[in-house]
Amino acid sequence: MSFAEQLHRLQAFLDADELHDEALDYVAAHGYLTALSICAETVPDREWIDALFAEPPHYADEAQHQEIEATLIQLKAHIARQLASDEEFELPCDLDLGDDPDDSELRGWCIGFMEGVFLRESAWFENDEEEVSEMLLPIMVGSGLFDEQPEFADIAADANLMDDMIVQIPEALTDLYLLLQAPDEKPAILKPRHH
Repeated sequence: MSFAEQLHRLQAFLDADELHDEALDYVAAHGYLTALSICAETVPDREWIDALFAEPPHYADEAQHQEIEATLIQLKAHIARQLASDEEFELPCDLDLGDDPDDSELRGWCIGFMEGVFLRESAWFENDEEEVSEMLLPIMVGSGLFDEQPEFADIAADANLMDDMIVQIPEALTDLYLLLQAPDEKPAILKPRHH
């Protein structure tokens, strides 16, 4: 079975209504795996898989159980390779929150990403808290999880500013990856940014 077919089956499994309410759907799982691939500390597969599902899903049989978990692990590796390449990172959804942000796939992706960050929050912020926070900002804004905080509410209220931030997500991911996974290349990242 090709990787594309495996992904298709994974997507159908994660997007099914039978999963626990707090389980991540495919797009959110992609965001979550992206965060795990960027994090400097490796989270054991068992731990992140269990957290992704919130509670053990009902698999049809052991073969499906193995296949779904294996595909998740492969997808994580695939995402890591994408991050390490020189190409712009592609999200599995449009870089647009649409008319109803809460229903948008991008919001789901960003929430999934933040779930991945929360699994090892200290590992993200221990060395370059300010810089990491700045790079995470477009994703934090997209997630809507922080809208109760005044500075986020201000951004959320400005549609143009929101759009400007959202389109920065792919670049932010590359920057985060370099910062957390390739610290030797630091000086290149610290060059001033032109806003």
